[in-house]
Amino acid sequence: MAVNRVTPMGDTQDPFAAPGSWFGSLRWVRWVKNHWLWPVLALAAFVRFYDLTAAAIWGDEGSSLLLARYSLSEIWKHAAFDVHPPLYFMLLHGWIELFGDGILAIRSLSALTGIAAVGLGVWLVDRLATRRAAFIAGLLLALLPTAVRYSQEVRMYALLGVLLLAASVALVYWIRRPQRHRYLLYYALLMSAALYTHYFAVLAALCHWLYLIAIRVQRGYRFRHIQRWNWWLANLAIVALYLPWLPNLLDLLQHMEQLKAGGDVGWEPAVTLSSLPSMIWSWWIQDDGETLPLLMFAALPLAFLALAVVAVMRDRSVSRGSILLALYTGLPLLLVFAVSFITPVFIERYLTAYALGLPMLAALAIDRLYSRVRLLALAVLVALIGVELVGVNNNATVDSNDQLDRVVNYVNQHFLPGDRIVTSDMLWYLSYVYYDRSGAKVRLYTPPTPSGQPTRPNEYGFGTLVTGDVYLDSLAELPSAGRVWLVGSVDGPDEFAPLPATWQVSAETHAGGIKARLFIPNPSPG
Repeated sequence: MAVNRVTPMGDTQDPFAAPGSWFGSLRWVRWVKNHWLWPVLALAAFVRFYDLTAAAIWGDEGSSLLLARYSLSEIWKHAAFDVHPPLYFMLLHGWIELFGDGILAIRSLSALTGIAAVGLGVWLVDRLATRRAAFIAGLLLALLPTAVRYSQEVRMYALLGVLLLAASVALVYWIRRPQRHRYLLYYALLMSAALYTHYFAVLAALCHWLYLIAIRVQRGYRFRHIQRWNWWLANLAIVALYLPWLPNLLDLLQHMEQLKAGGDVGWEPAVTLSSLPSMIWSWWIQDDGETLPLLMFAALPLAFLALAVVAVMRDRSVSRGSILLALYTGLPLLLVFAVSFITPVFIERYLTAYALGLPMLAALAIDRLYSRVRLLALAVLVALIGVELVGVNNNATVDSNDQLDRVVNYVNQHFLPGDRIVTSDMLWYLSYVYYDRSGAKVRLYTPPTPSGQPTRPNEYGFGTLVTGDVYLDSLAELPSAGRVWLVGSVDGPDEFAPLPATWQVSAETHAGGIKARLFIPNPSPG
């Protein structure tokens, strides 16, 4: 294993740097080839590809697939009315063109970017601390349950993690070698791509600015990078690259009430003080932990707070990279938590990219404990891995025989020409159409409220993905003759009630929380 040299700044010198990009690339390839990174990536790949196709496509994934079917120009147009920017959907569009829309193919995009995020996390910690810390970070990142989960969904969250970690790596390289302007070019491009992937990427930019301020005002060696003209130029470039999308963002903000009315934002329950520790538990075991005894419920969040303090306080490097990771993890978590008392957006998947900072921060603390209290460090590492394995197991607990696709396949097999298919909910509709092979136009039931108010989605959020002829306001609009499939929830009251008196159930199946009933008109009821 190569030994890093120490720079006058007190940090390890970049092993990839050489006079010329060609030689630098060769050294990077040689480092990867001979590195212990491969077992870590193999572990990350195993847990992300394991049972990748077991869970059926759910509503949000279905919305990604519907949007990706449009041309690139139409994706730009429709994403302007959605709650997420267009980059991921454009990439998914191209991915489907290359590999098809099979469930393994479409989820592989997120799985591969999730694996890449692990590699980038190792790379970042390797630049900030020791190889031992980097290995620990890689191990914890590979098994991080929230990262595994969203590396198995057709959504943009794994991609966002890759882009933000890559931007952080570029920032660290530029801090060490500010004369290398290409690092800021990489940073500007990566942060721009992140902003075109998810609006919460702006929180990472805020963390980077605060980190530069922190190392500017620290005692001893002060980094004046925040005063450099090229840093300001790079951020102006990010703003310039984002200007084409800015009018769409401003329009979206003006129509937040319509998004709330459609259930696309603010649908989460209001936060409480327990929501913050619950988020930590969700990241690590895929359960909010609120049924645990109070002392146990508080133990994990407090343990991570203690590890963060150890990582920061025992950081003897001049550039204080632990501050970067502490900001990257803690600031978005706290800001979104605070904002959610006004508008509930404290959603695990929105913060998964920032959850990646927690294993890296823990790795720094464990590495620094190891040099003084080896037994304690090993105990902490084993405990964290044990907790993660609980979450990984929770992710993998999927009954493939109790999934929505079983219901849709049943309808596909028993469908006859002329049959009608009606779903009761937008999320069911978005999932259903992915598996539908009937060739019929699947309808979405949108009956008016008792007061006569329409329930059709507006043009914002999911409503931008379907045309008006999909909506069905009354079952009476269907032809009086012919068979009808009604697809709705298993639990709760019948969303289609009252049914026409002449309809009789001919067949029924249910799985994955939904049921499909086949109705045949009987001209002589009773």
